[in-house]
Amino acid sequence: MAKDKFDKTNAMRILDRAKVSYIHRSWESATAENTGVELAVALGQNPEQVFKTLVTQSKSGSHYVFMIPVAETLDLKKAAAAVNEKSLSMLKSKDLLPITGYVHGGCSPVGMKKQFVTTIHSSAQDFSTILFSAGKIGHQLEASLDDLSRALPFSFADIVV
Repeated sequence: MAKDKFDKTNAMRILDRAKVSYIHRSWESATAENTGVELAVALGQNPEQVFKTLVTQSKSGSHYVFMIPVAETLDLKKAAAAVNEKSLSMLKSKDLLPITGYVHGGCSPVGMKKQFVTTIHSSAQDFSTILFSAGKIGHQLEASLDDLSRALPFSFADIVV
C-alpha cells in the first residue's frame, strides 16, 4: 500500500511498538453515520471478517470491550456470561470519548485510555486476518489474531444474537 499523508493513530503506534504486522485501509468519505457493512463493502472486504468494537458497562461500573462482525448484534446476556457479570448495558455514546479516548464510529480495541477486558466473537477464528477500527472514522487495520494478541489481550466467545 502506498504511503499517504495520514497521521498514524494511537492504535497504529501501539501495534508498531509491539511489532505487530498490519495493513491500514481507509475510506476517506466515511462518516460516523456509515455502517460497518457499508465500510466493509467500500473497502472490498467480507463483512464477516470486519469487526466492530462495542463498549459495555456493568452495574458495578466495570467496562468491557466486545468485537463482533459488523453485520451482527451483540447479545448482552451472552456477553455478560462471557465476562462473568450478571448483566451489561451498552456504554452511552456521550461516555465513549471520556472513557475510551475514541469517538463513535472510530473506536479501536487497541489504545483505549485503559485496557479493558476484551472478548472477540469466536467467528474471528475462521479467518487468517480480521479488520477492526484503526481509531479514526473510515480507517481500518487488518491483522492476524496471533499478531494482535501481542498488543491486545483477548478471549473468544459466542456473543452475538
